[in-house]
Amino acid sequence: MNHVPAKKGLFGTVWTVMRKELRDISRDRRTLLLSLLLAPLLYPVIILGMGALAESRVKTQIDKPLDIPTVNAAAAPNLIAFLKAQGLNAVAAPADIPAAIRSQKIDVALRLSDDYAEAWREGRPALVEIQRDSTRRDADIPATRLQAALGAYSQQVGALRLLARGIDAQVARPVDVGMQDLATADAKRGFYMSLMLPVLLIITSFLGGAYLILDATAGERERQSLEPLLATPAPRSAVVSGKIAAACVIGMVSLLLTLLAFKLSATFATGVGRQLNVSFVAMVQMLFVLLPMVFIGTSLLTYLAAAAKSMKEAQSHMTWLMLLPMLPGYALLVYPLKTQLWHFAVPFLAQNQMLQKITRHETIDLSVWAVYLAGGFGLAMLLWLAAVRRYHQERLAISG
Repeated sequence: MNHVPAKKGLFGTVWTVMRKELRDISRDRRTLLLSLLLAPLLYPVIILGMGALAESRVKTQIDKPLDIPTVNAAAAPNLIAFLKAQGLNAVAAPADIPAAIRSQKIDVALRLSDDYAEAWREGRPALVEIQRDSTRRDADIPATRLQAALGAYSQQVGALRLLARGIDAQVARPVDVGMQDLATADAKRGFYMSLMLPVLLIITSFLGGAYLILDATAGERERQSLEPLLATPAPRSAVVSGKIAAACVIGMVSLLLTLLAFKLSATFATGVGRQLNVSFVAMVQMLFVLLPMVFIGTSLLTYLAAAAKSMKEAQSHMTWLMLLPMLPGYALLVYPLKTQLWHFAVPFLAQNQMLQKITRHETIDLSVWAVYLAGGFGLAMLLWLAAVRRYHQERLAISG
């Protein structure tokens, strides 16, 4: 039976409830291990696995010679020789190229027009057609390599034709276009990490204490063990705060283990996996950034779970709650935004922007920190008040 001493002060009651919830979840070792170790074990495997797949794709499609099915290859022996020097070997094309591409037997094909030789001799543009399926991502690299090689061959032949007529080839190039990349070395190293880490860390912090808070609210209500706790003279606000504090402890430990797992896995990674290297200074900054999200997630879950009549009903919220941290990341992929101060007051978007600044080693102004912390803890406070208000409803102690 749950019991909270009546003589304890507010903070004493919070501490007692927090210890009680942590003790309860420690008895269920399987749930505790899932809460603490699922993200630290799963996320590094996902990211490092993606890095290994990316390296494999580079080796097989960028560095390795590719066979390009070619139609009417005999009409352009010089072009075929040039492509071979670029690692693109012309091979016989299947009878039905569109069907072969749709069935993924080939990635890309090259078709030289029937009048290619005649147009070449007359000095007219000779038609060369790249055939591919633009909706297939696996064909991007072969098609890009082929297009780049054809472009280089066209420029080379054009320059030679001008020289043959006594014209400087630079006449056809009135402007030289150069590009200077101003991205810092730290920003380049953190680019890969900035794409993946924010969403994963936000989800971990937002839902890190979900197992405990669902069991401490909806689970206790279903087991009819919540009523004795609410029947004590302890303030409802202290009871809610104790449960939220216990969930926050679990969430922060899981988050810390996740960052340590990233750090450890990056030590043994190769290639792009080393870009996941998280310095200890960055880890401290990330923990500080994600602290408001831990309180927001646990307070929101407390509010939702308190209204659920069963554990299953409370768990049904997890589907859409997991989607919330992903929305800003997906939105920024299709519609990138220039960072503005008000962005740091928007939940999930603020965390995404802050974590990107950290991974890019950018300096964060005090005004940004002020807006971020005020917005984050302000929302957490509102959700805490909503959870306390819901806990004051007498029907909360009635199951079913």
